[in-house]
Amino acid sequence: MEENQNIQFPEDLLKEVNRIINQFPEGKQKSALIRVLHLAQAHFGYLSVTAMDYVARLLHIQPIEVYEVATFYSMYDTQPVGKVKLEVCRTGPCMIEGAEKIVSYIENKLGIKDGETTSDGLFTLKTVECLGACGYAPMLQAGEKFHEHLTEAKVDELIEMYRNKPVANYMGLENNG
Repeated sequence: MEENQNIQFPEDLLKEVNRIINQFPEGKQKSALIRVLHLAQAHFGYLSVTAMDYVARLLHIQPIEVYEVATFYSMYDTQPVGKVKLEVCRTGPCMIEGAEKIVSYIENKLGIKDGETTSDGLFTLKTVECLGACGYAPMLQAGEKFHEHLTEAKVDELIEMYRNKPVANYMGLENNG
């Protein structure tokens, strides 16, 4: 799939980006980067190089400054993902409570590995750093929803639920990518 090199936000989203940028002092527009990346990912579906370059132009910063942030945080996707992204915590407390077993179960159930998307484009499995719910391990996030104390039976229920009604994109924005 060839990327559109002339991508841009629709007028209403561009107004929101400008509102966010204007919350910071002149010359400090880079401070809006994380929020603008969230908007770009929600709108375009993922952060392609073209999308990241567009964000850099909007913020008047170097593209590398955008790439560094987008590739550092696991909340950003630099490759296309499925309609439902199952993000399983892989840090210590979750691993002690069985996250590795849950990841393996999801891989076998969906026929994909960590970082892959099902052939129907519905599910992507992604292991991520701490999601801040250590007391409820193992856990995963799908969209803005946390699912805690996971078992194989709970995973089966979640997959069936999301198969029938895919989760809303981050921040409720529609993916137009």
